[in-house]
Amino acid sequence: MNDRNIPVTEDELHAYVDGELPAERRADVEAWLAAHAEEAERVQSWRAMAEMLHARYDSVVQEPVPARLELERLERRPRQWLYGAVAAALVAFVAGGAAGWVAHGAANAPSAFQSFTADALDAHRLYVVEVRHPVEVGGNERDHLQAWLTRRCGWTVFAPNLEASGLKLVGGRLLPGPSGPASFLMYEGASGERYTIYTAKTESGATQMRYAKTDKDGALFWADRGVGYVVSGGSDRDRLTKVARAVYDQAEQNGT
Repeated sequence: MNDRNIPVTEDELHAYVDGELPAERRADVEAWLAAHAEEAERVQSWRAMAEMLHARYDSVVQEPVPARLELERLERRPRQWLYGAVAAALVAFVAGGAAGWVAHGAANAPSAFQSFTADALDAHRLYVVEVRHPVEVGGNERDHLQAWLTRRCGWTVFAPNLEASGLKLVGGRLLPGPSGPASFLMYEGASGERYTIYTAKTESGATQMRYAKTDKDGALFWADRGVGYVVSGGSDRDRLTKVARAVYDQAEQNGT
């Protein structure tokens, strides 16, 4: 039964923007928006943002989720010592005859920096296109988000305040990292630009910032105190560097 007195919810507004609202409810929502100019303006800003994200990322949105970002990896990690032990035994067994082959494989293997940054950029490209569900925990729950990710990841996860850079915290989520869990934070500017911060354990020592680029997205990687950081964003390297520097400075101030 269609009842115009049923309050319009936030989820319905998002569904309206995404074209997922049931047809029988659409007229009611449109009538409600016509009577609430401020909310109508907010919905229009969501639609503009969605159109911008689709224009920029539709070419990658249909790509399969990279295997290294599958959540099942977190469950498989404890068994990897067994695979490593077997691999080590096999290498030792054939070392005499296959030393050249092993060296060739090592030479062609991606570096820790390349693998770590690739994971971060894959996560960035996967989630920045989302309008309704870009994160698991919203930015309005900053304290809970930090405490939850810290508990799950095993190091102090800090969500920096980037308002001076024109960015507001959207929220964050838990992801599989190179050797365990990884934290993932998302920020958004007034124009809809999005930046993400990916952190995970790393065996790399303290490093200076290193830049990488994939298609239209850039990333800056550094490591400190056994944790690797990657700040990802658009192709404007100067803008990305300023954001990454703000993240780095606040991480240093907080001892994370």
